[in-house]
Amino acid sequence: MTRKRVLTAWIAKIYVFCSIILFAATSCNNRMPAYDELNQDAVLNPDYTSVTIPPNIAPLNFRINEIADEYLVRFHNSAGIGFIVHSKDGRVRIPIKKWRSLLSASVSKEFYMDIIVRRSEQWQRFNPVTNFVAPDSIDRYLVYRLIDPEFETWNVMGIYQRNLENYRETPLLLNRVSDGNCINCHTFCRNSSETMMFHMRSEHAGTVIYRDDKLFKINTKTDSTIAPGMYPAWHPSGNYIAFTTNRIVQSYHAIPGRTVEVYDTLSDIVIYDVNRNIITSCRTLSDPEHLETFPTWSPDGSYLYYCCADKHFIRRPDYESFMDTHSRIRYDLLRIAFNKENCTFGDVDTVLKVSDQVCSVSFPRISPDGRYILFCKSEHGNLTIWHPESDLYLLDLLTGIVTRPEINSNKSESFHTWSSTGRWIVFSSRRDDGLLYTRPYFAYFDTSGQTHKPFVLPQKSTELYSKIMKSFNLPELVTSRIELNPRKFAGIIKAQAVNAKYQSF
Repeated sequence: MTRKRVLTAWIAKIYVFCSIILFAATSCNNRMPAYDELNQDAVLNPDYTSVTIPPNIAPLNFRINEIADEYLVRFHNSAGIGFIVHSKDGRVRIPIKKWRSLLSASVSKEFYMDIIVRRSEQWQRFNPVTNFVAPDSIDRYLVYRLIDPEFETWNVMGIYQRNLENYRETPLLLNRVSDGNCINCHTFCRNSSETMMFHMRSEHAGTVIYRDDKLFKINTKTDSTIAPGMYPAWHPSGNYIAFTTNRIVQSYHAIPGRTVEVYDTLSDIVIYDVNRNIITSCRTLSDPEHLETFPTWSPDGSYLYYCCADKHFIRRPDYESFMDTHSRIRYDLLRIAFNKENCTFGDVDTVLKVSDQVCSVSFPRISPDGRYILFCKSEHGNLTIWHPESDLYLLDLLTGIVTRPEINSNKSESFHTWSSTGRWIVFSSRRDDGLLYTRPYFAYFDTSGQTHKPFVLPQKSTELYSKIMKSFNLPELVTSRIELNPRKFAGIIKAQAVNAKYQSF
């Protein structure tokens, strides 16, 4: 190599080194280049603008969907604490340590994002983005099922837990360790990682329960029940689980926006006594003239709330079409008194009647303080994930007022749960894709009963939601890591399920 080539190579290395040093200095010193104002909003994906976030959430990485040669984003608060992220392709990956420092210094305050782009030799700034850090942390873990979007097959599925303070996702159960069967309806007692259950269908069918550091498997189908239990709800004591036992019909058709319709022809609610391995029911919850489903308990355990529909239409001979038949199924919200000492039921109250308004209630969930019920409302039926008109509504049990929170979109909003403190809500939404893919969104619920603009679960890769071919199903918040994994589940999954006994009263 000639002396000229050696010199050229060294000059190139020095140039690269100086560029790195210059960028590092710019980032560390929080300096921005001179710029012109664009007076317009930048398009971000996901839309992390004007959102309220918990102080312990992972960095909200995003992509700037604007054409430019170079991108700079300055994150800062009013106290001057902040940092700069540089990007050549619009993908903004936020350093987790700097992010945590910013959020820690911004609790109950706003923080800002200055988005600046270089086009040719000119830097331009979009309108600043203002976000808010809530005073309340969110439960550390989110548990969900990843499944094919139409739910028609389950050749590859799993239940996962995600640490919300970073991006670590670990499997709890993969159906490849259970000979490819369906696994569903995972749920927890009062957001606790130490008390959970889930169902298995097809081969190795049964219900797996984890409680008191023990795993066991039961068969909830008895000679006196319609089918195995589903749609479970833990009693706050952890001693009982309410199940729906039902006969389900699924229809696949070509109606735009309604490719799948799921409804019950028979449906009862039963109670499983975890300690005694006994399933019980009562006349009210197994009325042959009604469809009872989606049980949920009051926080003190003294009431069981559920959805109920009149099923007389099923026997009507004059319906004109299938759509006419199931469009008549409309559920109201009821509750029945419960005595946890002897597992008996009392009087029934109608909490919310909407069936006479051409509406239907599903997925009721009560806030931990017992004051609010969050539920889905749609035109008919109960499995609202397939209903684009489904929205979330809030019933204030103290005032009786029903409101539609400002967290809905023009697409389906469905399954939802509260955080352990009641300050956060996670719900399933199809607002991004519109038709197939469900994503988990979080919304802050403040002490005055107001909801704030929701944000989607943050991911390390800004491209994940456009590439992953799975739906995030049944998001549940839990307070700590679940110390289970597919290997620990493997033995109990293939074990023979213990048959539950039936006791009527």
